[in-house]
Amino acid sequence: MNLQAIVDFLNSIIWSNFLIGLCLITGVYFSFLTRFVQVRHIKGMVGQLVGGKSSDTGVSSFQGFAMALGGRVGTGNIAGVATAIALGGPGALFWMWAIAFLGAGSAYIESALAQVWKEEQNGQYVGGPAYYIEKGMGQKWYAVIFAISAILACGIFLPGVQANSIATSINTAFGIPTWITGLVVALLLGFIIFGGVRRIGKAAELIVPFMAIAYILVSLIIIILNIGQLPSVLGLIFRSAFGTDAAFGAIVGSAISWGVKRGIYSNEAGQGTGPIAAAAAEVSHPAKQGLVQAFSVYVDTLFVCSATGFMILITGKYNTLNPAGGFIREGLPGVEYGPAFTQEAVNSLIPGFGSGFVAIALFFFAFTTLLAYAYYAEANLAYLFKNSKFAALIVKAVLLLMTFYSSIRTAALAWGLGDVGVGLMAWLNIIAIIILTKPGLATLRDYESQLKAGKDPVFDPAKLGIKRAELWTNKIAKKYTK
Repeated sequence: MNLQAIVDFLNSIIWSNFLIGLCLITGVYFSFLTRFVQVRHIKGMVGQLVGGKSSDTGVSSFQGFAMALGGRVGTGNIAGVATAIALGGPGALFWMWAIAFLGAGSAYIESALAQVWKEEQNGQYVGGPAYYIEKGMGQKWYAVIFAISAILACGIFLPGVQANSIATSINTAFGIPTWITGLVVALLLGFIIFGGVRRIGKAAELIVPFMAIAYILVSLIIIILNIGQLPSVLGLIFRSAFGTDAAFGAIVGSAISWGVKRGIYSNEAGQGTGPIAAAAAEVSHPAKQGLVQAFSVYVDTLFVCSATGFMILITGKYNTLNPAGGFIREGLPGVEYGPAFTQEAVNSLIPGFGSGFVAIALFFFAFTTLLAYAYYAEANLAYLFKNSKFAALIVKAVLLLMTFYSSIRTAALAWGLGDVGVGLMAWLNIIAIIILTKPGLATLRDYESQLKAGKDPVFDPAKLGIKRAELWTNKIAKKYTK
């Protein structure tokens, strides 16, 4: 059995219907318990995003947002959307929206929990699922398993998807050999990640807004130029999503499966990586960064993924495979699904422009995701080995090697390994945040009660009966109550 077969077998187990259902049900569960915090606090999300400041130990709310969004906005927003449409039909885009809306509730809970139980190491805040699993649940063994899974996923499995997509899209657009692109990306990545979390935060703060705005603007131009087709495309998305379309009705199960799968891959809600970035932020109350991270899910899927999906569907530049063989729809004969769908969609606006533009956009999207992966792997390594600089050096070196190696491997293997990593973390983290529902909801209630009293909320874990949050008790709360 070759490596591809092994990876496919693992994914058939990890990404069974149980995980798809668990992700959707968890989103519904937290949405109702928080009384749809993702809707009620939209204004607060934006306010917290621009109002926070960095400190010597933590990045600003916006930098934390940019780091998390850098991890979310990546290959999944271009190649991932194309893959979902190719394997699940246009209806997959609806299910990406659904998991984003519902997942924003999960993203609030996991990010608030990460703030509650964060720690300070080497003068910087660190936290995430491993920390709140140990301190909140009291299960050290479970926390260790998550940390190991996160290091494997973010340090070895997931970087391959981003690196491979960068290399292949640049090769398609400019004819540059994949190994050269892989080497350049690895060198640039090494320069930034060896500079620590602040350098990563500053790089993400500069790159993320620029790349997202430019990409969305191009998509809006394409949509406006084809505005007459928009109603029929929206109708096709909804009919395909619920199995009422004559052509795509037979693959409604695939639409749900691939929409949820690629949605989680893209927006990371419930996956357990977003809260690692959230923990690094300097805020006076965990709920503040929870709201910021919930908003990043919206930006990722409802804006960037939708931009890709509409460009592809409104121009008709896509193929959808028939599970029984052949195609349900073949709008691009001979073109393999992936970034090429988006490149051809942009080419319909300006012939010859699409390949280069998408390759450049994909480079920025995927590169910031690689930065986020480096930080996620290092944060979990810090949990296992505390202040081991040697262990951190090894993980960073392996990540750089995987970045280069994956640039010259097949896309199918890269995506398969990435799905294994995402699935493992999602299983472990979603179960944990469900168990920690009570303290997660307590942060929101406390935040809302302080707002109602006209206060700028400051978190005091003792008042809520939350234990083992020593950093807040001994340092942070005192800083904000002076």
